[in-house]
Amino acid sequence: MPLRLPDKLPAIELLKKENIFVMDNSRATTQDIRPLKIVILNLMPLKITTETDLIRLLSNTPLQLEIDFMKLKSHTPKNTPVEHMMMFYRDFESMKDEKFDGMIITGAPVETMEYEEVNYWEEMTRIFAWARTHVTSTLYICWAAQAGLYYHYGIPKYPLEKKMFGIFKQQPLEPQLPIFRGFDDLFAMPHSRHTEIRREDILADKELSLIAESPESGVSIVMARGGREFFITGHLEYSPDTLDNEYKRDRGVRHDVDKPVNYYRDDNPDSPPMVTWRAHANLFYSNWIDYYVYQETPYDISKIE
Repeated sequence: MPLRLPDKLPAIELLKKENIFVMDNSRATTQDIRPLKIVILNLMPLKITTETDLIRLLSNTPLQLEIDFMKLKSHTPKNTPVEHMMMFYRDFESMKDEKFDGMIITGAPVETMEYEEVNYWEEMTRIFAWARTHVTSTLYICWAAQAGLYYHYGIPKYPLEKKMFGIFKQQPLEPQLPIFRGFDDLFAMPHSRHTEIRREDILADKELSLIAESPESGVSIVMARGGREFFITGHLEYSPDTLDNEYKRDRGVRHDVDKPVNYYRDDNPDSPPMVTWRAHANLFYSNWIDYYVYQETPYDISKIE
């Protein structure tokens, strides 16, 4: 699909090498189409990696998407060049009067902290509230999923005795939903987290629908407001080597690091990963764009409410 991206974004050249069709703004302006506007609030430390992972998944639809990147004014990233942030990201304050067809809010490396202790929590809550009136459908990923469920619905998180780390089979509980169109009875999802939300808390709230879970990794996907909000506890967007990089990074500084389960060929960290989640990841994002963004958003974007 034609993805409309900021000129010179590093992901453009990376994805062209994968034979994924993207276009920069200079080319996109020659097409007389109303693109879907998608904003990504990227809270992950390695911004360029996460940008590329998400754009790769957003590329599998015939619709034109215009991608914008949001950053927090109350937090300065340490692992991404300032020049990159200044060139491709805008503060929430400069975007708050705009409306978007879809939004993605990523995870963040703060999950063991209490929400109110996170130094940008106040700004996050403003964005959570803003998304409800300025975005047609929002995907909350990992920490953002937990934080969004806590802010909007009071759902608590719980510490895990052991890190949930690896690839786990998930079962769609409402397979008739458009978000699962084309899915198999089971699908794989990467997880990497130290905390969890519990199914009994989700089921106790009539505004929430538990739509996918795993006997190993627990709550997987929660839907609210008829698909205007999705809370995903794992990382369908991960590239094949993300867990491998994380494992080798942590193993170099700690001695209590377990290898990711159901991940390496022959369960051998010296072997390459076995990619089992990519097809369903692409399908999930395509279904989200088609059925919960494109089919639901007004042509006049100003009418989103």
